Amino acid sequence: MRAEGVVKRWGPTTALAGVDVEVRHGVTGLLGANGAGKTTLLGLILGLHPPDAGRLEVLGLDPARLGPDVRARVGYSPEHHRLPDDMRAHDLVAHLAEVHGLPRREATGRASDMLWEVGLGEERFRPVGTMSTGQRQRVKLAGALAHDPDLLLLDEPTDGLDPVQRDDMLRLIRRIGSEFGLTVLLSSHLLDEVERICDAVVILGEGRLLTAGTLDELRAGAEGYVVVVEAGAEELARRLVAAGASVEADGQRLEVTPGGDEVADAIRDGVAELGLALLRLQRRRVTLEDVFLAAGTRDDEPTPSPA
Repeated sequence: MRAEGVVKRWGPTTALAGVDVEVRHGVTGLLGANGAGKTTLLGLILGLHPPDAGRLEVLGLDPARLGPDVRARVGYSPEHHRLPDDMRAHDLVAHLAEVHGLPRREATGRASDMLWEVGLGEERFRPVGTMSTGQRQRVKLAGALAHDPDLLLLDEPTDGLDPVQRDDMLRLIRRIGSEFGLTVLLSSHLLDEVERICDAVVILGEGRLLTAGTLDELRAGAEGYVVVVEAGAEELARRLVAAGASVEADGQRLEVTPGGDEVADAIRDGVAELGLALLRLQRRRVTLEDVFLAAGTRDDEPTPSPA
């Protein structure tokens, strides 16, 4: 999936403001606070509404012109839980497979297979209305997979789940992404679940792209060192800044970036030349929250809540 300068407005509100992004093979997290534009982008990918400007390509197709062709190759699990309560899970998943073009016999077989894959094999003939929220989320996932899509879109797939159910769902999504060889785009506002299972991340803020890339790439840009000295931190910080490093000080504790060998050498030399007592020197662990907050700061906009 590739977006180039994509704009979408809803009346006077700009939901997406010139988004440029490419989603590659693997599991990618679509991250942002509520109202960041995540659901709008998913709708554009599905061809449910056209962009007001820019270009969007999904599996080599323009979803605004070829929406049915795109949707035939895309699996989608919506955020909402509005499923027909009196319908058996197997019948619902089979129906969704038929809607996507599978013949009835094949759709029936695929429904059973996918419900087993998501852990509902024994429950597949139960009415959806008798199922827990966690089971209903799995039914939605099975429905998104039943027609063997090339791209899987998951909108808040852990919404309403307790911690144990959430862990199980995340492991399931990771396994599906690995074993099925799918491109997965997982929309979420929860940093930790994206960090746990995603290969890459796209971060939106108020309709604009804040940053995108693999987690390793994004963390590399923020890694550094934590330095704690007994005294003299202010003078050490001045030396490190003069050497080209960026330093944040909290008493005698310094956070120094970037994390290359030159910075490490500057820290070592500075401590030695100033005769400081070094209490701690360690690599700074960079989290997705650090990346998220740094992206919002670079954009010179109020940063959305990471949760």
